[in-house]
Amino acid sequence: MSTQTISVPDLGGADNVDVIEICVAVGDTLEAEQSIVVLETDKATMEVPCPVAGKVTAIHIADGAKVNEGDALIELETVAAEVPAVEAEAPVSKEQVPEPAPAQQTPTETAAPAASSEQPIIVPDLGGADNVDVIEVCVAAGDSVAEGDSLFVLETDKASMEVPAEVAGTIASISLAEGDKVNQGQQVGIILAEVAAQPAATEPAPGAQNKSPEADKELPPAPTTPAPTAELQVASPAPKKTDGNIYAGPAVRQLARQLAVDIDKVSATGPRGRLTKEDIRNFAKRIIEDVNNGKLSGGAGIPKIPEIDFSQFGPIELEPLSKIAKITAENMSRNWLNVPHVTQFDDADITELEAFRKSMKAEAEKRGSKLTPLPFLIKAVAVALRAEPSFNVSLHADGEHKVKKDYVHIGIAADTPRGLLVPVIRDADKKGLWEIADEVNELVAKARAGKLMPKQMQGACFTISSLGAMGGKGFTPIVNAPEVAILGVSKASIQPVWDGQAFQPRQMLPLCLSYDHRAINGADCGRFFTYLVAVLGDIRRLLL
Repeated sequence: MSTQTISVPDLGGADNVDVIEICVAVGDTLEAEQSIVVLETDKATMEVPCPVAGKVTAIHIADGAKVNEGDALIELETVAAEVPAVEAEAPVSKEQVPEPAPAQQTPTETAAPAASSEQPIIVPDLGGADNVDVIEVCVAAGDSVAEGDSLFVLETDKASMEVPAEVAGTIASISLAEGDKVNQGQQVGIILAEVAAQPAATEPAPGAQNKSPEADKELPPAPTTPAPTAELQVASPAPKKTDGNIYAGPAVRQLARQLAVDIDKVSATGPRGRLTKEDIRNFAKRIIEDVNNGKLSGGAGIPKIPEIDFSQFGPIELEPLSKIAKITAENMSRNWLNVPHVTQFDDADITELEAFRKSMKAEAEKRGSKLTPLPFLIKAVAVALRAEPSFNVSLHADGEHKVKKDYVHIGIAADTPRGLLVPVIRDADKKGLWEIADEVNELVAKARAGKLMPKQMQGACFTISSLGAMGGKGFTPIVNAPEVAILGVSKASIQPVWDGQAFQPRQMLPLCLSYDHRAINGADCGRFFTYLVAVLGDIRRLLL
């Protein structure tokens, strides 16, 4: 046993580099090339691999720390390779240097007298999970694999894991297919493990047997070898890329999945045609650069808008977007691209509602309040959400569930000098018109003064966007996901309405209801919208 300090490698001249992730803990057993820490400069993110195998005994850095080249990262307890004594029946000539035998002179601990031995492929510990899905089979019968190559990939409801080969050899059989389910301890195949051949006793110089110039270059003398795995690599044939199989370790495959990179399209630059993490990163970087340069389509397959020099047409002035404007633009783009919108239109007869509202003007002034049409809309929507709960839902992020809400919070879009803000009226179904009116006036005043707290803009089930007196006959509001619907309100006007005998002048309010067609179908919208229009047409229904 020996203790080795692993330090920060060459950072290309960068100083005070941020530590953004520590990938190990004290007590962890690491393989060579396993990631220790992730660093981030102002230009790139890099993982620092462990150069040797061993056990972590101490960690010298923490998340958020800054490091420089040469700083200590971890202490690693390593195990030097043990060199078996030279057997008596294998004489050594006097001309040989009296040093410990090279690694290839004696068999490794996994070697057997035969040229190959059957090694069962067993499903490892699955952390208690049962009937785990096989989502990828990486090998087929006849394939040559090196120790650590991925054999198959499993996926539970919490994570995916790759099962590596424990030894180098040839796949004799594999009894798995994508979509199968397996359990811990189940045998799913056999590897013909390849082992080093025994030295011939009749040769006077056993150290020279089965050697090649490549082996001499690759293998240092045993006393200085940090781990015995190099011997197995020499005895194993170089892996080949056949039948579409990709030779990449578990960490490389995991990185490819994280970056959504199809490894079949990546050129391998590693030893013996293996993919490396750098191959994956370089491929992803090229894709991003092509998108930014307009060579590839941007989000959702939409081509990037070309950059134009507007100054060639006349005087211009560049005005920076406010933070709220940037966030609004991002949210609107995300919602429009992700939500399949449908918008339905209708007119509500608010003649009686307006007559009642105006009759309450004196009482409103006495209360020091202001009763606009908006509190009526909020209350009507809240009651409609209770009557038609299919609208009071959200789609779960897992894509497999619908979240049904037993509360009714209504967002109201407010135009402010800083941009569009959406304060939320909580439990609107439990409040009266005066209470809603006072809360609306208070929240809108705070929004325009820039005093809204983040909590006052969260948790809405449904949003109302009212253009009010600004005019217009209708528009298509964008659903504010994860909500599934939004009501657009335009300017009311007097319209002739046929009552069965004659046209009567009625005050009609144009309404436009956009909804997420993934969560709501047309029948749901029809019921909700019909109920809402009926309530606005006769506010006595609010009492029912």
